[in-house]
Amino acid sequence: MNSHGANVFEIAKNNGIKIKDIRDFSSNINPLGPSKKALDDLKDNLNLLSSYPDVDYIDLRNSISNYVNCNSENIVLGLGSTEILKDAIKFFAPKISMILSPCYSEYENELRKINSKIIEYNLEEKKDFKIDLDELIKTIREDKVDFLVFANPNNPTGTILSASEIEKILKETSAKILVDETYIEFTDMSIYSSTKLIDTYKNLAVVRGTSKFFALPGIRLGYGLSSDENFLNYFKNKEVLWQVNSVAEICGKVMFSDEKYITEVFNFITSRRNYIFSEISKIKNLKAYESFGNFILIKILRGPKAGKLREKLLEKDLVIRDCKSFNNLDENYFRICLLKDDDNKILLKNLKEIYRSE
Repeated sequence: MNSHGANVFEIAKNNGIKIKDIRDFSSNINPLGPSKKALDDLKDNLNLLSSYPDVDYIDLRNSISNYVNCNSENIVLGLGSTEILKDAIKFFAPKISMILSPCYSEYENELRKINSKIIEYNLEEKKDFKIDLDELIKTIREDKVDFLVFANPNNPTGTILSASEIEKILKETSAKILVDETYIEFTDMSIYSSTKLIDTYKNLAVVRGTSKFFALPGIRLGYGLSSDENFLNYFKNKEVLWQVNSVAEICGKVMFSDEKYITEVFNFITSRRNYIFSEISKIKNLKAYESFGNFILIKILRGPKAGKLREKLLEKDLVIRDCKSFNNLDENYFRICLLKDDDNKILLKNLKEIYRSE
């Protein structure tokens, strides 16, 4: 396993399993697959692969602009959200930064590269890993934090802040904020997405990708949003010609406007998340935590630890995320994402057998 989920190619090779038979509950990718409308458009325009993309990506930027309700001039493009996150952290170059604990490890990795002093805001189990907003703001002020980076919803806890709560941080502190909205589409974006704040607050940047919700990790398309001219110029100056490939451009121009698909995925994930949370809560020796992502963090109260559980499930071609590599978690925690109904039922059946239902 790499630090961000399972390497299914390695698992298949080492365990003599066909990749198509692996049920990967570790990678958090929408199980319904990409927008059919986008894929059909790609098939109809394969001839465009023989031409260079639009160097300015005007149609792609407009599609994203309409989708996130943000000025198209405030959009930067990149090879996935991780590239933009790394470059954004280099741009902000904070002296004192804050991350949530636990969280996506790349924030800490990139901050250490620039020798930023890192303060961890611990998400406590006794509070169900939820953020105490007033406490967070107080800590930012007292420790003179000049940069806050976090995922919303947070991975792996599913913790979330509303846009109004993020706006409160912007108003009551001087910290610059980088919000990773990798999983935001699995929530009610009218409440939780902070993209609507971009055109108003220059000390806010938002990063999104297309790997998780749109199920297209292979096209490596990410985008960032900011109204800070210096931020935008920084990305413009480091751009290379045709940074985004034609496949990403073609799919992006269509999928962001595929409202039927977006609604279908949101409704599917919401209903299955509620169902699986309810079923896990019935298992005597497990505790599930409320999540706003397409994944659920689970604590083992009694029984095999997460590493052993992963081995047991791998024998059934099921892959989960052992969370012991996350700061502030240990071998008692694992994370699962939501797959299709038959796969979810198989996982639940195995968990009930191992940890015994009430």
